[in-house]
Amino acid sequence: MNLRSHLLDGQAIPAQPLALDANRKLSERHQRAITRYYLDAGVGGLAVGVHSTQFEIREPQHGLFRPVLELAAAEIDASLKAKPRPFVKIAGLCGRTEQAMAEAELVLSLGYQAGLLSLAAWKEDNDETILAHCRRISETIPLIGFYLQPSVGGRVFSYAFWRRFAEIPNLVAIKMAPFNRYQTLDVVRAVVEAGRDDVALYTGNDDNIVVDLLTPFDFSVKGKRISRRIVGGLLGHWGVWTKAAVDLLNEIKAHPTQRQFHIEWLTRAAAITDMNAALFDPAHGFAGCIPGILEVLRRQQLIPTNHCLNPHEILSPGQADELTRVTQAYPELIDDVFVSQNKDRWLS
Repeated sequence: MNLRSHLLDGQAIPAQPLALDANRKLSERHQRAITRYYLDAGVGGLAVGVHSTQFEIREPQHGLFRPVLELAAAEIDASLKAKPRPFVKIAGLCGRTEQAMAEAELVLSLGYQAGLLSLAAWKEDNDETILAHCRRISETIPLIGFYLQPSVGGRVFSYAFWRRFAEIPNLVAIKMAPFNRYQTLDVVRAVVEAGRDDVALYTGNDDNIVVDLLTPFDFSVKGKRISRRIVGGLLGHWGVWTKAAVDLLNEIKAHPTQRQFHIEWLTRAAAITDMNAALFDPAHGFAGCIPGILEVLRRQQLIPTNHCLNPHEILSPGQADELTRVTQAYPELIDDVFVSQNKDRWLS
């Protein structure tokens, strides 16, 4: 598989959650079931060890970073051996340079093909220092940039930062998740003006998924009009209702020119944003975003609890009712039937 071509083709890539039992211990059976669910849903990749997987897996008292990545890799490899197809294994990379380098070397040894680089540990550093860190990591593993919103640990970067970031040779994609239209445009324009048509653009804006995927972004570069698209999604939201998400992306990809599209697309976009509000809990500063994902999987009986490693990370008041509301309101955008028909096999 050619990594760049696969990413540029546009893939649905969920961010994998963590399945914990009643004692907040990893349930390997349920963790495997989640991966099998995504594979059968038809995703083109999986991101493991990222925000949805809970950054706490790296803490010594849990020691789950390697085990969780090994479990996912084993299930993916077994599936691809039985039914070969293009697929990308992406691992989250965190921390200062020493930690991120160690993680990059580990995930490469486990068969992961790209690293999604978190810059949450660099909140107080200047652009030059951060860019040097990114270049160093990219020398070890193909790099996926990550613009994470400040409310869940990220920071704001300027257009100038992303313009220089886009020049990193081993950069293969950027996940844009600032949940902000101005900042998303900064990244797209930076990649266009850097002339990097080999860098895939992925939405991580879970609040604006459909519009991101439908929009042709046009910029004038040296007197020439250049259009770029966000080709796929690397999303926490797609960690649930995943079959419906794959179907959505395939429908959009089947009609690549969306300058004229039916107004119902905007209605669908609003519905998915409404669903994301229940899932990610912006009403409480996104405090319930990971428990929200887990609660949907728990209700589908794919995992035993909605527990997080941090016992203080729980559903927010009223969030469970909101999840019930959106599930009932948009049955065409969920995949409960698909899960019900297959979950016993995934859990076996």
